[in-house]
Amino acid sequence: MATRAYAGTNVACNDEGYMTNLEEWTQQVGEEIAKEEEVEMTPKHWEVISFLQDQYRAEVPLTIRKIGKSGVTNIKEFYQLFPNGPLKKASRIAGIPKPVSCI
Repeated sequence: MATRAYAGTNVACNDEGYMTNLEEWTQQVGEEIAKEEEVEMTPKHWEVISFLQDQYRAEVPLTIRKIGKSGVTNIKEFYQLFPNGPLKKASRIAGIPKPVSCI
């Protein structure tokens, strides 16, 4: 397990760079991870991030299809918000582990 510094805070991450403790996440941490992922955050991005965190806390397995049916965003917009691996990128920015549905 590795530790990375974001926004002046050390956070625990796994070997793939996903945070292992959501309690260490802040919006500033998420913003810095988004910069690494080359994602310019907007209010819509934060809405999706909040949804992902809520689902994670509720122990609901995440899939792109489930996000598309959530009413928060549709699948096409999800891919536009987080190009090239939307669920992986969004999960990393949200400070949650990579979903099992991601390869």
